[in-house]
This record gives sequence, C-alpha cells and structure tokens, in this order.
Amino acid sequence: MIRLALVCAAAWLACAPAALAAEDALLARGAYLARIGGCVACHTAPGGAALAGGLAIATPFGTITTPNITPDRATGIGAWSEAEFRHALHDGIRPDGSPLYPAFPYPSFTGLRDGDVAAIHAWLMTQPAVHRLDTPPALRFPYSVRPLLWVWRALFFHPGRIPVDPAHDAAWNRGAYLVQAVAHCGECHSPRNALGGIIAGRALAGAASGPDGLAVPDITPDPVHGIGGWSADDLVTLLRTGQTPEQDTVSGAMAEAVDGELKYLTPDDAHAIAVWLLAQKPIR
Repeated sequence: MIRLALVCAAAWLACAPAALAAEDALLARGAYLARIGGCVACHTAPGGAALAGGLAIATPFGTITTPNITPDRATGIGAWSEAEFRHALHDGIRPDGSPLYPAFPYPSFTGLRDGDVAAIHAWLMTQPAVHRLDTPPALRFPYSVRPLLWVWRALFFHPGRIPVDPAHDAAWNRGAYLVQAVAHCGECHSPRNALGGIIAGRALAGAASGPDGLAVPDITPDPVHGIGGWSADDLVTLLRTGQTPEQDTVSGAMAEAVDGELKYLTPDDAHAIAVWLLAQKPIR
C-alpha cells in the first residue's frame, strides 16, 4: 500500500510541471487574445478598473455602456460557466437566454475557435473581481425593445467558425481568422444599412461614420480609396505604431485601437493580417 502511494506521488510530481506549463500557456494565450480582441480596451472605462466596464459607446440608435466582465459573481461574469461564456461570444446570447446587442461584436466573435474562447475565459477568471453594476443601454424606441433583436439576428447574424482554407498558406489563414474574428476589423470598417446590418458584399470597404463620428477608410486593396498601394510592411507598421506610409499618424477610434489592441500583435500576426487584407478583392 505504501509502495503504491509512493508510485502515485512520484507520477503526480512528474506530471505536475507539465500541467502547470500547460496552464500558464493557456492563460498567456487568453491574455493575448483578450488584448488584441479588444476585451480589455472596450471593457475598461477611462480611469476605471480594468475589465469592469463603464465605457460609453455611441451608436446611431443610442448609447450602450460596456458591461463588467471581471469575475465578480454578483455584477460581473464570475458566475458564468465556460459554456455560457462561449454561448455569448459565438451566439450573442446571455445566460438568461436573452439576446445581446450587436454593439458587442458577436457577429464577428462567432468565428472564434473553441480553444481560443476557453483561453480567454480562463484568463478572465484569474483577473481581480470588481463589484460594479452595469449601466443599462440608453437606446431610442424601438431599438430599446430587446426582443426585437431576434428579428435583427434573423436578418443579419450568420453564426459559424472561420474555416481553414487548404488552398492558402498558414499566414493567409491566420490573417483571415484575425481580421474576421479576433480583431473584428469589419465591425468598424464596413458600411451598414439603416438597421445596423453590414451591407452584403461591402465588408471592409469603409464607412461614412465610425464610433468617433469620423469617416472610416476602405481597407480593401482598392488602389484609389483603399490600401492597394500599400506594402505588407506598410500595413504592419500602421498596425503596430499607427503610422501610415505617408508618415501621417492615425487618429480617433483607430488611434485608440492601435494603442489599446493592435500594437500588442506579434510580428507574425501583424504580417498575417497584412497578407490576408492585401489578398482580398478590391472594393471602391
């Protein structure tokens, strides 16, 4: 009996370092994705506690204030299971079964892979819990009627993961995943109709107005209005520093995106984004 106990203890000691290393890697992955995916930037108000929400987002339909996503069980997401968290990101549904407003970019996050969602959830659950009640949305009627979101979803929400395309290399596929899901670039860089749905066939072609009220540029490879004259290195420089090929510096919402999210991209990920964007069909 003693011998068996010693054997089990030795086996546990042998496996423990590997288990700890795997846990550390999962949390590091979650921290990285939460940063470049905007979780930290969007869910942290100026001067507020990290991830406790409170950032007001102006939309054409009214103002939505980001919620508390710290692990506080009463006012944050500490009571959410990983499955409930995944349901929110993939399907835009809260644990109580009600739909989330698409100011939360679940139409893009639906493309996230399960392993990445698990990593983000695991990291969030290790962060300091902050007791802060959420601010209700301040939307005009009829947009304030949450059940009407089921109609919006039927019209504009297309759930599903971003597939790997075997016809393209690893960099192209990584860029496709980062642009369309993790960094959700199309949420700002695409024109929308009167109901707030992205106009079919116009993704990434720019928008008349973004979150800061400024025009949002076309980031397809159109040579006139888009990035058709840019190199991959030009794009990498912009993503990580905010500097354009014309030696100008981005401002407004894009400057916030660079400072809060995109500057943390690894060189390989920034390059992958550039590769994918420059390979897309130009839209003028």
